[in-house]
Amino acid sequence: MSTENALLTILIEKIKNDSIVLPTLPEIAIKIRETADDPEVNLTAMAHVIGQDPALSARMVRVANSAFMGRSVKVENLNQAVTRIGLRQIKNIATAIAMEQLFVSKNELVREYMKESWQKTVNVACVAMATLQIWLKNHKRTSLNIDTLTLVALVHSIGVLPILIEAERHEEVFANPRFLDVAIQRMAGKLGGAIMRSWEFTGEFVEVTENWNNLEFQTEQVSYLDFVRIGAIYTDVIGKNADKNELLSVYIEKGILPDLDFLGNDEFIAALNDVKSVFV
Repeated sequence: MSTENALLTILIEKIKNDSIVLPTLPEIAIKIRETADDPEVNLTAMAHVIGQDPALSARMVRVANSAFMGRSVKVENLNQAVTRIGLRQIKNIATAIAMEQLFVSKNELVREYMKESWQKTVNVACVAMATLQIWLKNHKRTSLNIDTLTLVALVHSIGVLPILIEAERHEEVFANPRFLDVAIQRMAGKLGGAIMRSWEFTGEFVEVTENWNNLEFQTEQVSYLDFVRIGAIYTDVIGKNADKNELLSVYIEKGILPDLDFLGNDEFIAALNDVKSVFV
């Protein structure tokens, strides 16, 4: 058996036996989500929870002051930041930011893969968010919203983590680009769905993580998957050697993109730059 097949066999068996090491949601993210779900929670209580993580607190202040939030008056502290962002958005935005903590490794090759994977994820998320932001201007009656998409987009490729964790545990055998690339392509979607279920995320989170890289899978109605996939096509994460216009035509038919020039026009570029300010 080749080393490549050995890695895939190990992963498949561990999935079947529920013994694969799945990344856990950062503790601070769990606390934030539990606090946000408390019907009695207020902004002061939320600020107190976020304040337990100085790095996250600083990021939340930067998010509140970003061009994406569209305010000219700068906030000076976490309480002001939480008030500006609001409880509805804080849950998913804070969770999304905390996600970056998972992409760390002591192995040099694995660390580079994690760094590259996170950067690609952020790039896809920015395009997805900018596209949805503009689409929402003309589609008020929809359940889709930016804060949920932020988190959906930032977990869409979470399935690469168990593969990289396994490679780190057996680095002398599996920490090899050729093996990792094949394993990620074949296994990441299935593993992503498993992670979402283990974190008790359902619905669109499972749908996106399992299917974003499968262009044959399409939803009938406009969904978060569509915006994530537009981001992945735009950033060459999928369909790198394919005709982009052909791939994007699906989203013109669904009424998400007005035309093939949309992703290059001034409105989109301005929106994209504003969204990027969140992740600086």
